[in-house]
Amino acid sequence: MNLRILVVDDSSAMRAYVRAALEEDAAFSVEVEDATSGFEALRLLPRERFDLVIVDINMPNINGLELISFMRKSQQHHKTPLLIISTESTERDRERGLSLGADAYLGKPFSSEALVETVRRICGGPGTGG
Repeated sequence: MNLRILVVDDSSAMRAYVRAALEEDAAFSVEVEDATSGFEALRLLPRERFDLVIVDINMPNINGLELISFMRKSQQHHKTPLLIISTESTERDRERGLSLGADAYLGKPFSSEALVETVRRICGGPGTGG
């Protein structure tokens, strides 16, 4: 499976962790692009096509929920799969993110296996039946 993924998180350690987890999985051939903020993601989205956007909620300027809302209202990006990764992991936070249009929600910390399985499920990769 060949995927172009945008990882939007203000933490360089989290971006590196997500990249490493996805690049190490043999089922994926991935090209990962980084954005350090929702604002930076909004600059990248019109220029490139992504198969998945992984977004943190808590970021300065434009937060993850605002980015999701923008993407779901955008003609160009309204069908792009979205995965939220966040330290905000109460059921209320999860429901809010999913109600805005995210396809899945992972609370931090999460394992690389949980990340890979969630990406497979969202993107219809091997081991998902899709």
